[in-house]
Amino acid sequence: MAVYVIGDIQGCYKNLQRLLTSLDFDPENDCLWFAGDLVNRGEDSLKVLRFVKSLGDRAVTVLGNHDLHLLSAYYSGTQLKPDDTLNKVINAPDSKELMHWLRFRPLLHHDIDLNFSLVHAGIYPGWCMSDALSRAREVEAVLQQDGYKKFLLNMYGNKPDCWSEDLQGIERLRFITNVFTRMRYLKTDLTLDLAAKGAPSKLKNITVIPWFEFKQSSIKFNRVAFGHWSTLPTGQYGNCFALDSGCVWGAELTALRIDKKTPRWFRLSCDID
Repeated sequence: MAVYVIGDIQGCYKNLQRLLTSLDFDPENDCLWFAGDLVNRGEDSLKVLRFVKSLGDRAVTVLGNHDLHLLSAYYSGTQLKPDDTLNKVINAPDSKELMHWLRFRPLLHHDIDLNFSLVHAGIYPGWCMSDALSRAREVEAVLQQDGYKKFLLNMYGNKPDCWSEDLQGIERLRFITNVFTRMRYLKTDLTLDLAAKGAPSKLKNITVIPWFEFKQSSIKFNRVAFGHWSTLPTGQYGNCFALDSGCVWGAELTALRIDKKTPRWFRLSCDID
């Protein structure tokens, strides 16, 4: 059985199918992990959602910021942005089933046997893996129970920007959500800097550090696959593996096979749908 992690698809269904063909993906035996942002900006978000959902237990997907934006627009009436391409999903005859399925996806997936974790943006350097799993379950529980519409409407915002066990309510949930779905850089005091988005090599502000470079991180013994950061070159950064290679912008769609001792990279040059 092969296990592949695939970076941000963002509605690029045709490119996803081309990649799976090149991998000789067998839906009866192989498993796909998706690093979030299945939807938006590309033209075929509806097809992507239907396909991933149809894989059942053969697919694992974590929620990304665009996935949460879709849920908020559908359930809470959050206004879509001019460059959003989500109306087909919202108005689809099976939207209710698709949104229910999406709402029950995790923020963090951890496989002990493979020693790999999957997340959209990253894991907060101040948390150990058990902390991260516990924090993720807090938000997942809210999404999967009564009250999720209120959370989806109020999850937006850059504050609070630093973790404290004293955080409560929507502020606590917002910080956790921002870590798993939006984080790239932090300041040296572990404050999130959600405004910094460029590649580290081009960033002049040396006061911020990529989340995976913090030496005190308690996840150093765990391998982590993540997406979200299309300006960061795909590749291995210590024990972390960056997979968002900008498919929706016509760059590449990246997969990483993780069931072997040494992970193996696969890249597909993408066409803009």
